[in-house]
Amino acid sequence: MMELRPYQEEARQEVENQWRDGISRTLLVLPTGTGKTIVFATVVEDQVRAGERVLILAHRGELLDQAADKLQKATGLRCAVEKAEQSCMGSWFRVVVGSVQTMMREKRLNEFAPDYFDTIVIDEAHHALSDSYLRILEHFPEAKVLGVTATPERGDMQNLGSVFQSLAYEYTLPRAIREGYLSPIVAQTIPLKLDLSGVGVQSGDFKVGDLDSALDPYLEQIATEMEKACANRKTVVFLPLVRTSQKFARILNAHGFKAAEVNGESVDRAEILADYEAGKYNVLCNSMLLTEGWDCPSVDCIVVLRPTKVRSLYSQMVGRGTRLHPGKENLLLLDFLWHTERHELCHPASLICEDPAVAQKMTENLEEAGGPVELEEAENKASEDVVRQREEALAEQLAEQRKKKRKLVDPLQFEMSIQAEDLAGYTPTFGWEMGPPSDKQIAELERRGIYTGDIGNAGKASKLLDRLRKRQADGLSTPKQIRLLENRGFRNVGTWSFESANKMISRIAALGWRSVPPGIVPAEYQPE
Repeated sequence: MMELRPYQEEARQEVENQWRDGISRTLLVLPTGTGKTIVFATVVEDQVRAGERVLILAHRGELLDQAADKLQKATGLRCAVEKAEQSCMGSWFRVVVGSVQTMMREKRLNEFAPDYFDTIVIDEAHHALSDSYLRILEHFPEAKVLGVTATPERGDMQNLGSVFQSLAYEYTLPRAIREGYLSPIVAQTIPLKLDLSGVGVQSGDFKVGDLDSALDPYLEQIATEMEKACANRKTVVFLPLVRTSQKFARILNAHGFKAAEVNGESVDRAEILADYEAGKYNVLCNSMLLTEGWDCPSVDCIVVLRPTKVRSLYSQMVGRGTRLHPGKENLLLLDFLWHTERHELCHPASLICEDPAVAQKMTENLEEAGGPVELEEAENKASEDVVRQREEALAEQLAEQRKKKRKLVDPLQFEMSIQAEDLAGYTPTFGWEMGPPSDKQIAELERRGIYTGDIGNAGKASKLLDRLRKRQADGLSTPKQIRLLENRGFRNVGTWSFESANKMISRIAALGWRSVPPGIVPAEYQPE
């Protein structure tokens, strides 16, 4: 039996808490390499112990095999299979791993009573928006549902809100790196401009045929740049089409690399992958074959030559290199100066930045760096830059607010003062979050000193209230203290303790509210 890591146990408990609270469809978000299969295996075990029957859904055979294997290793439970000619009917196993392509068929679905499964787990849940998954979920309307995915893009999360009711737990990539469960990532922008302005879009992402044509003229130059950046690393390269993948492998070999290529038609695929893992090759080229279901922890360089607008896809590509391995110091992620006039596309910043402004600034900073920069260090620098820009804009807003003599604190001032970029960049995801704030939320926010006129949705109100309650429990400054002191020129009062703010207010009050204490320069002052 496998002992769960602390965050895995937290995730397991939060999923089951959601179900206990009557939220039947919930999401679990864990980055590639942090053991999402182990987490849902233990959730499945708990449901089986409670006498339930469980269906695990996936869209590829390899993922079903992985789920069945991990389930047995972690819990001892064995599975029946619902795929092609294989059927679970008549099996005494309480867990079924099912192929979506098989289960979605009307004839196959009708073999099951609507209450046959008590719980459904969807691996790679970003696929759950497709008609095939929805058809299966509609057939089992009373089943509890857990969707499991690596970090999805914000658009995916908003769309997934139409299928799932909540996000039970999210373990972020930066936290996983800080806590030592994933490899640190360094990003390097290669000073090579690749023109994508003529590439079209289909189904929300770049057309692979157009990408292939746009990329082809640059392959020699890219190989030359890779000689400088990653000649001594174990590299995986993602490309748009098989023919480009094969061509690039040949070019890399001519540049001194030991490169191999794998695709869905490779008869010797298993042998090539084994040889790559053993060190016979140092570069593996593929056309999106290795985004899911393949692990080689010793990979320490990822080159994305299949630019994408889809964050979940980008995360999957990078995730092939984030696992820990003896002697591996970090993962090098090579990025390029993709030129596109009409479309946003994913960069290293997309892996950890929720705030679009921070992501844009981080991408600009990496382009100017001229060498590898640790991902979290780059995000911190970009956040500081954006905060500084927002503070300048905020100063103008505050000047206007003073004229209005508001007694309550503007939410933006509060967020900037406590340095809460997550609140400033918040966008609602699930249905309840998008509705207007409730009367109860408004009343409590105003009681705590927050102006509610600019709070547009219940999700933002809920996050603000959670933060205010936690700050009170931690003994930090209140919104009213922030407003009073910052209106007198003090900065970032939100980072002060309640006692420090209270002492300064008392000193100002003792002077009749006419000035700050002698020797104090508000813009430079920091409490002890």
